[in-house]
Amino acid sequence: MPNDFTDLATIVTASGLLRRRYGYYWTKLVAVPVVVGAMAFLFIWIGDSWWQLATAAAFAVMFTQIAMLGHDAAHRQIFRSGRWNDWTSLIIGNLFVGMSYGWWQHKHTRHHANPNKIGADPDIELPVVSFTPEQAARRRTGPLGWLMGHQGIFFFPILLLEGLSLHASGVRRVFSREPLRRRPVEIAFLTIRIVGYLLLVFLVLSPGIAFAFLGIQLGLFGVYMGMAFAPNHKGMPIVPAELKLDFLRRQVLMSRNIRGNRMLDAAMGGLNYQIEHHLFPSMPRPHLRKASGMIADYCRERGVTYTQTGLFQSYGIVVRYINRVGLGERDPFECPLLQQRQAV
Repeated sequence: MPNDFTDLATIVTASGLLRRRYGYYWTKLVAVPVVVGAMAFLFIWIGDSWWQLATAAAFAVMFTQIAMLGHDAAHRQIFRSGRWNDWTSLIIGNLFVGMSYGWWQHKHTRHHANPNKIGADPDIELPVVSFTPEQAARRRTGPLGWLMGHQGIFFFPILLLEGLSLHASGVRRVFSREPLRRRPVEIAFLTIRIVGYLLLVFLVLSPGIAFAFLGIQLGLFGVYMGMAFAPNHKGMPIVPAELKLDFLRRQVLMSRNIRGNRMLDAAMGGLNYQIEHHLFPSMPRPHLRKASGMIADYCRERGVTYTQTGLFQSYGIVVRYINRVGLGERDPFECPLLQQRQAV
């Protein structure tokens, strides 16, 4: 068992799927300022019109796709140099998207180390949604009781606030006393992006249209981000804090892939290959599809459950799971390895 991941890593490395894809990524990196500039020109050209609400939706998609490129850089998928990847993430995340790279990196690194583990994964410690029975029990009081029992219904509407929350969390982090590398750079980039963006919106649009534009852009940005990330781990086994797992099982058993075509790959930024991404975070996005079959076969040979579902099926699983947690069911998706150990 301890050598299972080592053997898999040897196979994957020999296949060449960890090699950099410079042509693919340089094309995307050059496209970022070009597309942003074209969208800004279109925004100014349309002017003070309610048609800008359609533009807001396009901005939401654009910023999400750019954020996914920043995610690739943060995982060292683009360049061999860690410094180059860091600066790429800073420029993309802070300057183009308005999200703090330092805040996101700290949070996301903890998630990758222990997905779905109680007390270790910040992605299951959200203030408005309970992912464990213990969280639900603490919140199931007063008027929140009914909401907790139906939290699955509200999960996706809550994502309308996720875009604003992502920006606000980054701003709080860069101005906090917590350690943060390149704090002055992050503050400067975030200030340019957020202030500059708001100035552009309110200089071109009248106040009513401007607020509607920002509401749609931020709301759809949050929904798109949430719908790309939520299917990957929500509704998969929750790992007790005391349980120790080997790396292969810790990543595979808690992750879910989403079946689909290359259009879905592009829409989800490769996050639909969550198992491969968690096992090999630095694997370039274009190689994830090729690696999936190889890794699925390897897991099957070793009796490790490799989970794949359709996109809408995964959303159904997420909603049903958090509803069951909200209603007070104990461990609706308990870790299979814990069940095995208890049976011995």
